[in-house]
Amino acid sequence: MAGQIPLGGPEREAPRTLDTSVAHSARVYNYWLGGKDNFAADREAAEQVIAVRPAIRADVRANRAFLGRAVRYLAGQAGIRQFLDIGTGLPTAENTHQVAQSVAPQCRVVYVDNDPIVLTHARALLTSSPQGRTDYIDADLRDPGRILAQAARTLDLAKPVAIMLVAILHHIPDSDDPRGIVARLRDAVPSGSHLVISHPASDIQEDAVAEVARRYNAMVVTGQTRRDHAEVTGFFGDWEILEPGVTQTPLWRPDPGDAPQAASVPMWAGVARKP
Repeated sequence: MAGQIPLGGPEREAPRTLDTSVAHSARVYNYWLGGKDNFAADREAAEQVIAVRPAIRADVRANRAFLGRAVRYLAGQAGIRQFLDIGTGLPTAENTHQVAQSVAPQCRVVYVDNDPIVLTHARALLTSSPQGRTDYIDADLRDPGRILAQAARTLDLAKPVAIMLVAILHHIPDSDDPRGIVARLRDAVPSGSHLVISHPASDIQEDAVAEVARRYNAMVVTGQTRRDHAEVTGFFGDWEILEPGVTQTPLWRPDPGDAPQAASVPMWAGVARKP
């Protein structure tokens, strides 16, 4: 069928098809990061956003850098050895397992995504250190039960886990109860676990980001719901939010020598610990 590519694998009961005529969030994000794993529909949607937010490429790089700093902190200072990365996205530099295992080679990482091209690339490219392990789950964030059950193949959920929800929750509309989904994930892990969240903001440069959301939602199948600082903070529940709190991505524990970035980056980020 025109515009569709069959994708299959040993873990699938039947081949799935990838519709290249419809933009998908992971491939749009890949384009903004300068990647090559995208199609014409993805590039068109990405350029529509760039037209109203030229700094979007810097925004997504800042988000990626936040992920790296958070994982280095967790694997280093916090001593975390298990990571559940939901909404993996297409592989690029400094993926979660690469960062974690560069600090502690025995780290175990489970990636979760529901885009077949993401999973195909992940299985091919995201290989673990000899001491650690990686696994990949084909699942939607809206099904936390499936995610937790399959993650238990690789992770010991009785021991602390870092749950990574980096630039994914905005794809879950309020009607799908994202707060309940995150609460279920929080409840499934023990004391000492951590939660990492980044989320596009609705309350920074309000007019511009509202137009970004409008254009994005008109072209990308998953859509986005931007949220304000209080809403993003609420996802952490009663967990202890680490310093410097929920802040803009470039301002979360920047590395020494980092060039200052504009605090106008419209994305909130934070890390919390379960008491």
